[in-house]
Amino acid sequence: MNFKQTAFLGASALLLTTSSVIAQVKKKTTTPANKATNTARSSVKPGNPEVLPVDPNVLTGKLPNGLTYYIKPNNQPKGRAQLMLVTKAGSVLETDAQRGMAMLVQHMAFEGTRDFSKQDLTGFLRKTGDRFGADTSAFTSYDETTYQLSVPTDTAKTFADGFNILANWAARITFDPTALAAQKNLLAAQAAEGGKNPQSKLQQAALPLLLNNSRYGARSPIGTEATLKNIDLAAIKGFYNDWYRPDMQAVVAVGDFDPKKVLEMIKFSFASLRNPVPEKPLPQYASPATAGTSVKFVTEKGFPYTFVQIVSKHPSLIVKTPGDMLQNMRISLFNQLLNNRITDLTKIPSPPIRYGQSGYAEFIGKQDAFSTLALAKSAADLETGFKAVAAELERAKKFGFTITEVERAKQNVLQQVSASYSAKDNSPSASYASEYEHAFIVKQGIPGIDYEYDYYVNNIGKVSVADLNALAGKLISSQNRVILVEADDSDKDKLPNEQTLLKWEADAGNSLTAYVDDSAIPFMATLPTPGKVNDIKVDSTLSVINLKLSNGARVILKPTTFEPNQVLISAYALGGTSLAPDADFTSANIAAQIIGSSGVATFNQTQVNKMIGDKGFSLTPYISDISQGVTGFAQADNFGPAMQLLYLYFTNPRKDPAVWQNYIEQAKAALTRNANTPGVVYQDTVQAVLGGYNPRVMPATTEKLNAASLDKAFDFYKARFADASNFTFTITGDFTVKDIIPFVATYIASLPSGNTHETFKNLGIHPPAGQITKTVTKGVSDKSTVQLVFDGAYDYNDANNLTMDGLEETLNMRLVDSLKDGNGIYSPSVRASYVKIPEGRYKVTIAFLADAGNTDKAIAYTLGEINKLKQSGPTAKETQVFVEREARNLQAQYKQNAFWQAALTSAAQNQEDPDKLLSRMQGLEKIDAAALKDAANKYLGNNLIKLILLPEKK
Repeated sequence: MNFKQTAFLGASALLLTTSSVIAQVKKKTTTPANKATNTARSSVKPGNPEVLPVDPNVLTGKLPNGLTYYIKPNNQPKGRAQLMLVTKAGSVLETDAQRGMAMLVQHMAFEGTRDFSKQDLTGFLRKTGDRFGADTSAFTSYDETTYQLSVPTDTAKTFADGFNILANWAARITFDPTALAAQKNLLAAQAAEGGKNPQSKLQQAALPLLLNNSRYGARSPIGTEATLKNIDLAAIKGFYNDWYRPDMQAVVAVGDFDPKKVLEMIKFSFASLRNPVPEKPLPQYASPATAGTSVKFVTEKGFPYTFVQIVSKHPSLIVKTPGDMLQNMRISLFNQLLNNRITDLTKIPSPPIRYGQSGYAEFIGKQDAFSTLALAKSAADLETGFKAVAAELERAKKFGFTITEVERAKQNVLQQVSASYSAKDNSPSASYASEYEHAFIVKQGIPGIDYEYDYYVNNIGKVSVADLNALAGKLISSQNRVILVEADDSDKDKLPNEQTLLKWEADAGNSLTAYVDDSAIPFMATLPTPGKVNDIKVDSTLSVINLKLSNGARVILKPTTFEPNQVLISAYALGGTSLAPDADFTSANIAAQIIGSSGVATFNQTQVNKMIGDKGFSLTPYISDISQGVTGFAQADNFGPAMQLLYLYFTNPRKDPAVWQNYIEQAKAALTRNANTPGVVYQDTVQAVLGGYNPRVMPATTEKLNAASLDKAFDFYKARFADASNFTFTITGDFTVKDIIPFVATYIASLPSGNTHETFKNLGIHPPAGQITKTVTKGVSDKSTVQLVFDGAYDYNDANNLTMDGLEETLNMRLVDSLKDGNGIYSPSVRASYVKIPEGRYKVTIAFLADAGNTDKAIAYTLGEINKLKQSGPTAKETQVFVEREARNLQAQYKQNAFWQAALTSAAQNQEDPDKLLSRMQGLEKIDAAALKDAANKYLGNNLIKLILLPEKK
């Protein structure tokens, strides 16, 4: 199981500059199953005990021209396959004059090839279910460019065309000059935009130092505006011919197929490809180590945070042998242990930092990195936050870890690898394909989950506390280290100099004591007296069991075999913040967040986290505008402790003044920090306008926060969860009804009830009618942000809902074509939503970026496309694409716990017949172009709100 992944450092997403660095390395998502199957990967000779075996379920090898292939049969989803073309040609191969070339080639692949025109490619992607093109069906990083397709396998020609398209991308891109000029301008604009926001400017300043001034530090995949504009046809063809060649490429195919037949298809499509003569030698670049610690302070106007990052770089661990796997296991345990300690700093009274994260992961330039990130409360509080984090690192290095910490981490790791092993037959093809793509690039082993599971079970006991203490001493290093501080320009005078910062670190190590691990005890020493199940009704159509309990609560049970050991849990009752007086709204609105961060009974949140950390479950209370409840998941073998926590959230929530104070302080700091942040100001305006300027939708203010109180929040929370008779519980997953009913009786039927029949109040908060334009002028970006919002009253029913979904899909297809056609519209998206309660309403939001000087033109073009749809309706092909795609999605959703959990809960909340969930496929047969045209005229009408963010005038 590989927890040492590139994705780890990117988890802080919008907060931290380095996250965007990491995002350029891998623009994809690692699924939970892939966490276990990503462990060890290498093409090795079978039978050699010194190296890991190759998964026997994977057919791998090379064609005579050097092209590598990975083929694995997998029927999730059934009737489909995930295909990839992986090329070891990324931005690090570019010369100074070629910066941005690798990504430009990627974009040109979707503009046409020898055998497939742009229209052919667009049509294929639509037909197979891919929404977009170059930005979602491919990615370029420092060391690779990868193309990916999800194709049906039950249609022979379409399946074969998938391989033919990959082969055309591999060697037959045509590089139409007109298309090249358009794509150069598009990417140049994106590169220019990327260097204008504060986060990107700070990244550009920090990246060379983080990468030791190596070639990687000067080869951001997006390139530069100047080099992209100057790339000519001969240059891009030269780059393509040099590096897109079989001996540097791999084809990955995972899906519902016969692997031997797929191998023949790969040979048919790729065997004729030839390497250039002579072959250009492939240079090897790395980020060399540097002695000691480098400190850098970078500031930028408008950067809304003060944070510090401590990065110690190490040679990359390539897992090829069982010994490498053992070391990787140690690293996964180390990551859990240290990250838990750092995140605990955010949960103590008067926390020294707002956010913290720590761990060892893949980095860039053939190196790994141990990185600790901390978001300070403010620039003035940097010393306190930095010393707290530095102290925890030194504590781990000096005193090591406790046996109880280590044992919890081991149990957690074993549960995760066991879950992945149990789910191996249900893991999606995309996760396996991602594993083999990465294996080809970094040359790691692919032993498979069977081997990995056995290895972990048989060897995790060999990992000692001493091993992990030694690892802490090695990884928490002051050599080849960078300490990076980033802040707003206005806080520059509050930052220390290098000598002061290093002295802070030295002082933090003084007077340290060993870490004390709170002992974990059961949530409940005495179990509640069980209630009774008064009524059981079986819905044989859906295999759903409906229970009515003695306290009036209702329970919906959906046993499945989709995900072994997974159980999803939710509860809801109507009411929510709509029942709070306006004067108490702020307190009520944050009540669940506060209580959910405060623990339960006598346990604070840190203790709760430790108590559930190795049991594989999570529950979170919530209060929305019209409902309240709990949502989460559990492993089937730890369902009991999960239900105890649920019971305590209802009956014994915890009031923690320190959590309240920390929340209020952070909220006030955010108001100050974001007061002039363009995106925040814009979104606050959007929320206010769409809520009709109702006081409940207006942004928080210092005055509102000062008026809120913990007592009011706590009392409101208790009142919302006081009467179980108002609640409906939905439980979906791997269980039998016989086994789960005792838990239901003990922990749900025993909840107090009062038969209050409480429900929500309709406060009438929705967008105002008519034509409205609201423009916010903020920032210096040369792009404008636009949202066009249509809304109105809505008759909520299955037919209308399906038609609305079709309208959303059609508009998405139309606007994506606009992006490809160079109409000054960037990143378009369409989202349609509809609700039945508190009243029937719909909303269609069309969002995009545009060149600031052409905003009106872009809006006019978009409205023109809408008018075309209203006048002529969608084409038969557009309608067919929606129907086929929706049918495929439904087939997949019917085999997912998450779908049933949400759908059954929604049906109960909206008082609908749940059996209708199976009739949506029949409803698709009634969708035609005329129905979508009518929907466009009905829903894209007179109620239009234009919300625009423009840069300030210079």
